[in-house]
Amino acid sequence: MSRIGKKIISVPSNVEVKIQENKITVKGPRGELSKEFHEYMEIMQEKESLIVKRKVDSKKANQLHGLTRSLLYNMVHGVSEGFNKQLEIQGVGYRSQMDGSNLILNVGYSHPIKIEPPRDIQIKVNNNTEITVSGIDKEAVGHIASKIRSVRKPEPYKGKGIRYKNEYVIRKVGKAGKGK
Repeated sequence: MSRIGKKIISVPSNVEVKIQENKITVKGPRGELSKEFHEYMEIMQEKESLIVKRKVDSKKANQLHGLTRSLLYNMVHGVSEGFNKQLEIQGVGYRSQMDGSNLILNVGYSHPIKIEPPRDIQIKVNNNTEITVSGIDKEAVGHIASKIRSVRKPEPYKGKGIRYKNEYVIRKVGKAGKGK
């Protein structure tokens, strides 16, 4: 039995959950998310909690049990509190700015890079070097944050580039001069 799948999901009082066969809709103060889950999973609501159980006892159902519970928890957490990822830019002359809702990155290329977020994702820039990506869908927030990071990944010699906040970049020693 899945250790994660057995855990009960507590639903806050300001979140409303609708269960229609395999489709779950979660509505809260920050927005609404809906997702269709596999037919092997049975999702039940009891008072202020959600319980995920398996209908079938197979290897595939075991694999889906913990995944389904995690996805459902992320939906409830997203509509009630939301998710955010923080990135920081390091490097001389590297900076970012907002143009409406679009993010403009100047990170050493001959042209600025423009990133347009989906409509449910918000991007904020602080101090030209700190970027915050926030939204209700954990997967979308992580995807946009990784897309921003992939524009200029941190390089191992000087550490220049875009990295997640508190990410440790393993540094390499540069080329040594010839000995005599």
